[in-house]
Amino acid sequence: MTVTRVSRRALRIAAASVAAAMSVTMPARAQVPARLADSTFWRLMTEYSEPWGTFRSENFVSNETSLQWVIPELTRRIAPGGVYLGVAPDQNFTLITAIRPSIAFIVDIRHQNAVQHLMYKALLETSSTRAEFLAKLFARAPLTGVDTASSASQLFEALAKQPADSARYRANLAAITDRLTRVHRFALSDSERVSLGCVYGAFFTQGPGLSYGYASECRNPGPYGYGYGGGYGGRGGFGGRGGFRMPNYEGMLTETDSSGKNWSYLGSEAAYRSLKAMEERNLIVPLTGNFAGPKAVRAVGQWAREHNAKVTTFYVSNVEQYLFQQGDEGKRFYENVATLPIDETSMFVRSYVGRQFAMDSAVTFKPQSQAGGGRSLEGVAPIAESLRLYDAGKITSWADVIRASHQ
Repeated sequence: MTVTRVSRRALRIAAASVAAAMSVTMPARAQVPARLADSTFWRLMTEYSEPWGTFRSENFVSNETSLQWVIPELTRRIAPGGVYLGVAPDQNFTLITAIRPSIAFIVDIRHQNAVQHLMYKALLETSSTRAEFLAKLFARAPLTGVDTASSASQLFEALAKQPADSARYRANLAAITDRLTRVHRFALSDSERVSLGCVYGAFFTQGPGLSYGYASECRNPGPYGYGYGGGYGGRGGFGGRGGFRMPNYEGMLTETDSSGKNWSYLGSEAAYRSLKAMEERNLIVPLTGNFAGPKAVRAVGQWAREHNAKVTTFYVSNVEQYLFQQGDEGKRFYENVATLPIDETSMFVRSYVGRQFAMDSAVTFKPQSQAGGGRSLEGVAPIAESLRLYDAGKITSWADVIRASHQ
């Protein structure tokens, strides 16, 4: 993508405006609230969102097996508090419980992702332990032989002993819907209720073998189509068709960092409780939007400024890869990022398929061995430095993005 002088000038102006805004001392009362009212949560979710879009997969489960490898550096660089921005489903929970922001906004072009986060919200709020959460998520009887000290692997072993129960599925789906509509009073539309059934149905029918490649009856691929098939890859295994080996839900939640530590939100009871507390206080807000769109990302930045907060982490996965393939969306994304209140510690978290750049000498980090034959590689980069590189014309493609990142 060729970037014009006009767009770079606009970016510099936007960045200067953000710096000026950050230099203004906000009133002491302007801070991230300890909880959002239900009405405020729903207003942010609806007013900050953009029209629903489509993607090439439903993405019920992440396929980024090296997600946790960058967490030790993130926890060293980023102080607790502030605003977290992310994309896609529950891998955000693992980053959130490790980084400990004050509030999180999850922005995804697929509205079904927002519905999936509402499902997680209801289940997390009504499940006192990891074991209870897993049993409800997969419509199983209560797990036996485990307690709050059990490892994630032990929890999944106990889960495997309980068959999926269609009566529990129907009762749990009704309870999820009731929690969202009667307790929280969220005005779910008919299409959102259908989507909720499809999302929960995916977990019920596929079990902990649910993977990135699964496509439900609600799939809406738009112009992209689907390249992967669904199916159970085996407990802890990696399923998929067409030569791809996709991690499943259990595999993702039992992954570790390079030293063998499991940072996932099901890795410990403490991590789970911290996530549950954020959901109970309405502090994980799912939005529907395009990273290059006119509203969602900028609205989060404006909210952060109004509450005297900075964006500490922006988990973008590999979204930039697609943005740079779609006209001027790469340019518009960086212009949106330039409006966010950040500092030099604010970080991008990115993912790419490791083999893609393995032979590129300019890439400063290479694929590492991961459990289950994982193919992804995670990288990080300071957001401010990425903006400077973009402004200097050194980021004009996805390859440039990867070269500007490190593990």
